[in-house]
Amino acid sequence: MMINYNHSVVVFLLLSLGIFKLGLCTENQSQKNNVTVKCIQSEREALVSFKTGVIDFPGKLSSWVGEDCCKWKGVECDNESSHVTKLNLSNPAGRHRHYEYDRNDDNYPIPSDHSTLDPSTPRYNTLPKCEYCRNAGMPRKTYSRGSNVKAFVAASFSRDVKTSVKASFSGEVNKSLSGEISPYLGNLSSLTHLDVEGNYNLFTKNLDWLSSLSSLEYLYMGGVKINHTKADWLHAINMLPSLLELSLCSCQLEHLPSSLNFLNFTSLHVLDLSYNSFKTSIPQWLFNLTNLTKLDLTSSNQGGKILDSFGRLGSLKYLYLGVNHFYGSIPASIGNLSSLKELDLSYNEMNGTILESFGQLSKLVNLYLLENSWEGVITEVQLMNLKSLEEFMLTSKSQSLVFNVTENWVPPFSLKSLHLESCRIIGPKFPKWLQVQSKLTYVTLRNVGIEGTIPEEWISTISSQLTHLDLSNNQIEGNLPQQLVFPNVTKLFLQNNSFSGPIPSNISDLMPSLQYLDLSENHLYDLAENNLSGGIPDCFNNLIALVDHNTFGYEPIENYTEKAFIVTKGRAYEYDRTLQLVTCIDLSGNSLTGGIPIQITSLTRLGMLNLSMNHLNGSIPENIGNMRWLETLDLSNNRILGSIPGSLSFLTSLVHLNLSFNNLSGRIPSGNQLQTLIDATIYKGNPSLCGSPLPTKCPGDEASDGPSITGVDDKQGGDDYERIWFYASIGLGFGVGFWSVCGTLLLKKSWRHCYFRFCDDIKDRIALLIALRVVHLKRKFGLEKN
Repeated sequence: MMINYNHSVVVFLLLSLGIFKLGLCTENQSQKNNVTVKCIQSEREALVSFKTGVIDFPGKLSSWVGEDCCKWKGVECDNESSHVTKLNLSNPAGRHRHYEYDRNDDNYPIPSDHSTLDPSTPRYNTLPKCEYCRNAGMPRKTYSRGSNVKAFVAASFSRDVKTSVKASFSGEVNKSLSGEISPYLGNLSSLTHLDVEGNYNLFTKNLDWLSSLSSLEYLYMGGVKINHTKADWLHAINMLPSLLELSLCSCQLEHLPSSLNFLNFTSLHVLDLSYNSFKTSIPQWLFNLTNLTKLDLTSSNQGGKILDSFGRLGSLKYLYLGVNHFYGSIPASIGNLSSLKELDLSYNEMNGTILESFGQLSKLVNLYLLENSWEGVITEVQLMNLKSLEEFMLTSKSQSLVFNVTENWVPPFSLKSLHLESCRIIGPKFPKWLQVQSKLTYVTLRNVGIEGTIPEEWISTISSQLTHLDLSNNQIEGNLPQQLVFPNVTKLFLQNNSFSGPIPSNISDLMPSLQYLDLSENHLYDLAENNLSGGIPDCFNNLIALVDHNTFGYEPIENYTEKAFIVTKGRAYEYDRTLQLVTCIDLSGNSLTGGIPIQITSLTRLGMLNLSMNHLNGSIPENIGNMRWLETLDLSNNRILGSIPGSLSFLTSLVHLNLSFNNLSGRIPSGNQLQTLIDATIYKGNPSLCGSPLPTKCPGDEASDGPSITGVDDKQGGDDYERIWFYASIGLGFGVGFWSVCGTLLLKKSWRHCYFRFCDDIKDRIALLIALRVVHLKRKFGLEKN
């Protein structure tokens, strides 16, 4: 019994001791977690100096108050040493974003906060889209399409179309910091990350302070003006032995030193010098950066032949040399870049052949060779080892490039995007090898010499994932296939071919996702001046973008300069930036017969309707007045019968009307907007029409001028009466509004005090902003007195 008792006491003591120690550990951990990291005073003063020297319109530095700078927004400190290690003051709206950069590649040093310092950019499934240092006065890479078109329609066959609201970046860039970067940032001796990218109003007079940041690994200064630095900018960068990533995109740099006594930042993995205007060529020391995985020299004013020395950069995975002045052939040494995943040589002046050495790039995923003067022949040899290829974009300005593969060739790759333009495909039938590409979402075969009709077997076997198909500027003929089944296609371009015959009446069923259909030389729905015949389909009410105001508009096609010449209001206008705001159906100049389908009047968002120069008969739909946004209506040169509907006067937006050369009869309606359309030629060629503005009087109209004058006088009297009530209502409204505000302030003392305090506060804020601006200008121009 005693033994059991002693045993119980021991167990109890052990449990008590364990609980006591656990409590101590928990308390110590709690105390440890509650320890506030205090930043070092000299580093806090350096940050305060930076804040003092800039204008913080976006309020990014509003949290920079108090003693502990480690709690300030954008600042991170080491928990043990309390040194500032990371400073992120970037402007996300103005960051440099290129093609997707795979930071998860093997052997790539991923920064611990890379998701913060470099936000990921989604991959685009159309042409390669690159958003460079935006709003920095640099041109975006665009792909111009379309010219001399008659008109178009933004029409959606899907209720899922997104409203296009493409805001400019001018407002976002205005949220950036402004002023001079303080050289006291050099006191942050333990800094490993410095990100001020996208602040296009920042500048620095000197980069010597960077040499004190010996631990710096990631430096992003894209958009910061460093063109007038007193010291050699590269000399300061060369003092950073730990540097892994460097972005100086759009920094207005002009000098790229041709030599260095020694190269100190050999660990560099990423170098971005794009969108600068260098006046010197690529230096040789750059090819000693053998650890580079990404090199971006896009639009950096480089020229000459592409050097063989690029072959020495064996670790390179991403190489961007687009939008420059390179000429000649692609060097064979490019084949040595066995790790290369993405290559962009677009928009240069290259005029050579596509070498067989390309076949050695077995890891290549994206290849962009747009807008050069390529020559020669591309065969299976150049493509046989490109097993990883997913995007292939190739256009030739010289039109002397031939794409020649055998009819039964099976490619080793599985493409997602293909763009071939202004070259010649040996065939000239539709390429059969495309039928085995099961992952295709984007296909452009523009101006490649395809002839004949569209084979139905090609349509039935092409990738079901296809969303974009462009077969424009070829010699395709015949009727539009009745089985043009593309369930996921949203954009279909068949313009500038030789199609004839009727439009499939069930086109909205064959392509339920269709948003854009182009059968002319435009990006949108334009069927003008073809050989189309038959009746107008009655499925126009399926054009949801023109019916439902919630889905009005369209999303501009990525990476195209959308431009169109539109005949509207009797004149041709060029639309580019506002193209997405224009909605039009143009079926003019065809051989269409039958009547105007009543369903077309449900398109309440339609802005222009042109059915002229056809063989239409029947009458104008009675409820045409429902198309309240219609600005242009042209039904001329048809065989339309009957009277002009009175609801036409309901079109208050109508500014151009043409009903000439039809068989219309009866009185011309009047009222509202029709009172402004006084040109008699818009009704000519209709001998049975009468009434103003035609000189022909309708039966029952008085022949004398007396009643007309009386009518005018009566109308004038009515107008005077309405005018009196109009001015009286203005006076009454002003009086009510004035005394509602001022009377309340006079009668209620507390409201009066609150109002005047508000006015005083606004006045003080304005005075303070003016004073700060004056001080900043005095500092900038050296006018401040000591």
